[in-house]
This record gives sequence, C-alpha cells and structure tokens, in this order.
Amino acid sequence: MKLRWKSHLLLCATLGLGSTAFGVENLKIGVAGALSGDLAPYGTPPKNAVVLAAEALNKKGGLLGRQVELVLVDDACKPEMAVNGANKLVGEKVVAVIGHTCSGATKAALPIYQNAKIPLLSPSATSPELTLSGNFPYFFRTIPHDAAQAVLEAQFITQVLKAKTVVVIHDKGDYGKGLAELVDQELKKRSVQVLLFEGVTPGAVDYSALIRKVKRLSPEVVVFGGYHPEATKIVSQAKQKGITAKFISGDGVKDPSFLKIGREAVEGYYATSPADLSTVPLAKSVTADLEKKGESPGNFGLAAHAAFGALAAAIAAVQSTDPDQIKAQLHQAKVDSTLGTISFDPHGDVVGAGFSVYQVQGGVFVDLRFVPQ
Repeated sequence: MKLRWKSHLLLCATLGLGSTAFGVENLKIGVAGALSGDLAPYGTPPKNAVVLAAEALNKKGGLLGRQVELVLVDDACKPEMAVNGANKLVGEKVVAVIGHTCSGATKAALPIYQNAKIPLLSPSATSPELTLSGNFPYFFRTIPHDAAQAVLEAQFITQVLKAKTVVVIHDKGDYGKGLAELVDQELKKRSVQVLLFEGVTPGAVDYSALIRKVKRLSPEVVVFGGYHPEATKIVSQAKQKGITAKFISGDGVKDPSFLKIGREAVEGYYATSPADLSTVPLAKSVTADLEKKGESPGNFGLAAHAAFGALAAAIAAVQSTDPDQIKAQLHQAKVDSTLGTISFDPHGDVVGAGFSVYQVQGGVFVDLRFVPQ
C-alpha cells in the first residue's frame, strides 16, 4: 500500500490499493474526515473501515474493470480545512467521497462538491439541515439526523430519568448547538423546565463559571451538545463541585477517548448513539477483520463501511461513474450492509438505521435497550 503525503495536514494521502494496469486508470474515491486533532477518534475508524472495504473490493476485481484508489484528506473537523480538502478532491477527479466526519466541516465543504456534482456520503454528519434543506441533492448519509436523536434523548429523560428540570449546554458548533436546540425543543414539548440554555467555548480549560450556574440552579439532568473533549471537562468539574445531576449527550461523546480521559468522572454518563450492530452478520465480520489489523470500527466505522458499500453497489449497478446516475441509483436501491439492509429516502437520509441509549457502566458503554413508550 503506497502513501503519498503532502504536508503534516494530510491534504492528500493516496492509498494505492490497486495499480494501474494496461493503461487503465484507477477509479478514485475520496475519504475525508478528522484524521488528526482531538476529534481524530471519530474520523480514523471510518477511514480504516473504508480502506478495508476497498481492499476487499479490489481483490474481486475492483469497479468497472478498474482498481479503486482512495484519496484521503484530513479536515480535523475544521471548516476551513474541509474546504481545502474538498477542493483538493475535486482536483484529483474523484468520482465520489466518503465523509466528512463533523457537521460543521461537512456544511462548509458541501457547496464545493455540489458545484462539481460529486456524490458525498457521510457516516457521521448528523445536522438535519444538510439533507432537509434540499440544497445538496448529491449528499447522503448512513446515520440518522439529529432530530431523531433529540427525540430519543427527550423520551429517555422524561420516561426513564423522570426529570422535570434540565440544563442544556452546547459547544456553539453546527453539531453541538444544533442537537442542543432540538433537545431543548423536544423537552419543552414534554413540559420539562429548561433552566438554562448556554454555549461554552471549545478548548477552554476552566468551566468554573458555568459550573457555578449549574450548581445554583440544581437541575435533575444536564444535557450537553458537543464532543468528548469538552464533555469530559464539564462533567469532571461538575462532580468535583458536588453536582449530582445526571448527564446525557449525543453520539459526539460515545468514543473510547471519552472513557479513557474521563475515567471515574464519566461513570453513569448517558449517551445516544447509533444502535448496537453486534448481531448484524456483516458488521461482525468487518469488526473481526479490523481487529485482526489492530483496529476498531469505533463509533462510525461500520456506517462508513456501509456508505462505501452503497456507493460501490450503485456504481456497479449503473455501470458508470456519472454522478446523476449514481445519485438516482442510491435513491432507489436497497443494500445489504454492516448496518443491515438500508436505503435512502428522497432527502438522502438513511432508512433502516437508528439510535440507542447507552450508559457508562464499569468503564464501558452499555446499551440500555431503551424502547420509548
């Protein structure tokens, strides 16, 4: 496997998963996401899963008689890097892209792919507007959007935690603030009193001013919209100050890094995240193959594998890399994948995948098998 690097930002690392033979050019597919920085634990497993899928496909002959070549770009979940990466992938003449990781980065890059008519399939960008706005018809995702996640959180808070008072905190980002706003709306529909709705600055070391507010308000539950670096700091500092509220977040915290960094402070923490796939046959085999390489699917690797599989199936079905034919095929086909049998609705949202509620118990995330009433 050949790697071609351009700077420490990984603006273009090409994985030569198959060699050009007899003058036939490789079929290039982009893989974009957070491969460095604090949020790399969310972007690296999807990249590894796509590499695994492409290797397996190339052993069977590739696509359209051509070997698949993956072109990687690292956006570190930063919008400006995502724009640079998208422009690079357009220049590389990729036929489609698996990515990006974060909603903010995806939102920034989408106009570039849209103008170039490049299909983009994300395993993890959950902001509803990415699909529901109707502005990006070449965008698909293999994870449900945050409106579904917000409803599940609100149902769990009211039906299981029986909370009447809640504080909602977010990281001001497209994903974190967007999810927090949706949860806030769903809680108010259920007559839950939201005592505080406030954003924090990502990367800050000290959240003591916020913690003092939360302690004074004494909510039963604290909802945090954002990623694990901030979540671990906030819950750790809250517990140090004697706050006993239950904490719950979305899929942005369900990662081994959250457990490793937070340790005992995150014990009991709740999180909504993609449903457990351990009983899906292909998910089991892909997970085993990744583990043989010393890798893990993480939170979004199996969704990334499903995205690549859906894309490959569409290209094979239409026997073309024409973006409009690929788009049309993605909308009409059902695909057996690591998520089970999936399809895409008219907006590009996945059908056949869902969220579950997890809790940190004994240092691991445990699926609570919560079924809303």
